[in-house]
Formats: sequence, C-alpha cells, structure tokens
Amino acid sequence: MTTLPDRPRTALLVVDVQNGVVAEAHDRDRVVATIAALVERARAAGVPVVWVQHRAEDLPAGSEPWQIVPELTRRDDEALVHKAYGDSFEDTDLERVLADARVGRLVVTGAQTDACIRSTLHGGFTRGYDAVLVADAHTTEDLSAYGAPPPAQVIAHTNLYWGFQSAPGRTAGTVEATDVDFAATVAA
Repeated sequence: MTTLPDRPRTALLVVDVQNGVVAEAHDRDRVVATIAALVERARAAGVPVVWVQHRAEDLPAGSEPWQIVPELTRRDDEALVHKAYGDSFEDTDLERVLADARVGRLVVTGAQTDACIRSTLHGGFTRGYDAVLVADAHTTEDLSAYGAPPPAQVIAHTNLYWGFQSAPGRTAGTVEATDVDFAATVAA
C-alpha cells in the first residue's frame, strides 16, 4: 500500500504520447491502441486519467509534434500536466493533481520507456506512491545508433527491472493491460 495517508485511489498516467515523441516509436500503433483501451476502461471505472505532455526544443508548446496523438482524446475534465523534465513530478503540478484526487497508486503508460517512463516511475515511487507499469503500454524509439539496445530489449528489460522494485510501505510491479483491474482499486 502507498505510504501516502488518505490516498486510496488509483490514477492512469498517460505520459508523453505526443506526435513528436512516438512518431518513430517501436510498435507505435499497437501501444497507442492499448493505451486508448486503458483510457476507456479507466473512465468507465471512474478512475482519474492524468495526461502528461512534454515540452522541449524539438517539442515546442503548441506545435504539431507537441500535440497528443490523434488516436487519443483528453476530456476537458481530465488533468493535463505540462513538463520539461523526464520525471513527470519534477517542477510540475502533478503531485497537487494527484493529492486533490486522493490518488496513491499510479498505473503508468506512455513514452519513452528508457527516459520519461522510468523517471516518472521512480519519481512517483520515491514520493510514496505505489507504481505499476503497464508492460504492453509503453514504448521507445530506436536509439541503438547511440549505444542503446534495440527498443524491444529496452522495453523487456524495463518490464523485468520494474517487476522487482520494492521499498517499505509501497508496491511496484508490472501488469499486462488486459490484467489491469481499475474497478478493484477505486475508492471514494
């Protein structure tokens, strides 16, 4: 259980699923479709969906690369967190958004696996959140030209690595999208 007091709820985080981030991502269409299905399931279960949108020199705010992919649509009543660092908590209002919704458990999806996804998982976990990575709902681009393993190996390694995280009073792990049970984690 989370170490955060009076935070019984779960939130689905959709991190950086933006045109310029996932344009060349490994298995992009399948991952985006998996995230879209999770968003609909979260909404149906009354679970907050929190969207995270990165800005950088190559992702200037308002530009086409900065936009969330067209296959995903954020509702006006769903939180949108803007960030400039890998960790979605760093210098953003994500913590306030989650506190206001009484969220203590994060279900994390998005991109890029080896950057913002890992940073956000660690950021939430060290802040006291339970942090679950949806194993088949995150992706990254091919950075093997820079010495990284191929994307499928990066994804597999991150799933393996996150599946063995532990800390006092918190839980971590991975789960396949079909096994995410939003209804079991909703509390008033």
